[in-house]
Amino acid sequence: MLKRALFFILLAFSGICQANSILIPMDQLQTNHLKAYGLAYVLLKGEIDVDWLLNYRGGSFMVQYSKTIENECKLRAISYEVLSNAASQQIVAEISNPNVNMDVVKLHKAAKIAVYSPIKISPAEFENTDAVLLVLKYAEIPFDVVYDEEILRGDLPKYDWLHLHHEDFTGQFGKNLRRTTQADIQAQEAIASRFGYAKVSQMKLAVAKSIKEFCAGGGFLFAMCSGAETFDIALAAEGVDIVDNMDGDGIDPDAQSKLDFDKTFAFQNFKLQLDEYDGMNFSDINSSAGRFRGWGESNEYFSLFDFSAKWDVIPAMLVQNHEHLVREFFGQTTAFSKYTIKPSVLVMGTSSSSDRYIYGELGRGQWTFYGGHDPEGRGGGGRRMPTDLNLYPNSPGYRLILNNVLFPSARKKKRKT
Repeated sequence: MLKRALFFILLAFSGICQANSILIPMDQLQTNHLKAYGLAYVLLKGEIDVDWLLNYRGGSFMVQYSKTIENECKLRAISYEVLSNAASQQIVAEISNPNVNMDVVKLHKAAKIAVYSPIKISPAEFENTDAVLLVLKYAEIPFDVVYDEEILRGDLPKYDWLHLHHEDFTGQFGKNLRRTTQADIQAQEAIASRFGYAKVSQMKLAVAKSIKEFCAGGGFLFAMCSGAETFDIALAAEGVDIVDNMDGDGIDPDAQSKLDFDKTFAFQNFKLQLDEYDGMNFSDINSSAGRFRGWGESNEYFSLFDFSAKWDVIPAMLVQNHEHLVREFFGQTTAFSKYTIKPSVLVMGTSSSSDRYIYGELGRGQWTFYGGHDPEGRGGGGRRMPTDLNLYPNSPGYRLILNNVLFPSARKKKRKT
């Protein structure tokens, strides 16, 4: 009888200790944060649910154990821990404690991703340094590239997530013809002509309005650099000529007073920079206008706010990180002037001089604007070179981008505060 009792005790104990879950920690012990997001996306695409453990060890992931997933972690050089049933239950119990700022969010479906980029239609060398293109490729997350023609054709409803980067929706070709090739300009003019627009600026406004409809209908928009600034400028300037000479006529002398800030996502009361190609500045939305020249080194940092994972789950997801101070980086639109941010906008990352990382809702959709061009692109030179992310597998700045990639996969609750 004693032997029989011992047998059943050992059998029960082996069941408790049996591998039950894989924890992918996202704290300082993680060897490759960026690849970990890619693995989470691949699992979701394979219809395997992933638990996102908000504020637990840097925003870790936990998934039911399988040998295949364990092998994938090894293949991608991702740090992981195999947990028993008892250990995984203990983590969930710790997170569920109402006195701790943690929560579990179930990720259940991989978002279908589109990146808006002129590489679709022309060489566009500068766009090849798009940080989102770089990190999606590095993390092995699939995406489609779209541009004006696809959007005007009505393709956006095919996607859940859209990215805008170093783009100019005002029709001024980036205000820097050194970085905009003649092939880029001709390709955009050809699309405008095919769709019946007399000017590229009119065509770009139509694209911006289509993107706004996509977001209002439930899509998620993630914009960086001048893609964020010029998007709102174009919407505010609907029906107003703000393009000097290159489109065949001059600027409306009353352009500034005619701006309609009710049409924008994030910005209000901004002042346009109407001098042709003057310092590449579009407006005073860009907090670095006149302050930073070129791509120098920065010793400044912006900080991420600490949101309640149980009450403000949406921003809590978007700021998950192993570091809460992130080194500044530059761009044509480096960061956003505080006085131009609408009161309804949620600031998630800020410094003493500017707001860097902001969020808002529109209709049934949501959007995030992130200032700057490349989170690890601080080095000098007139023309930017693509960042080798093999050198930055733990980049906190790039993690913010990938938080946004996984965000649409969550069963989200509306903000309560």
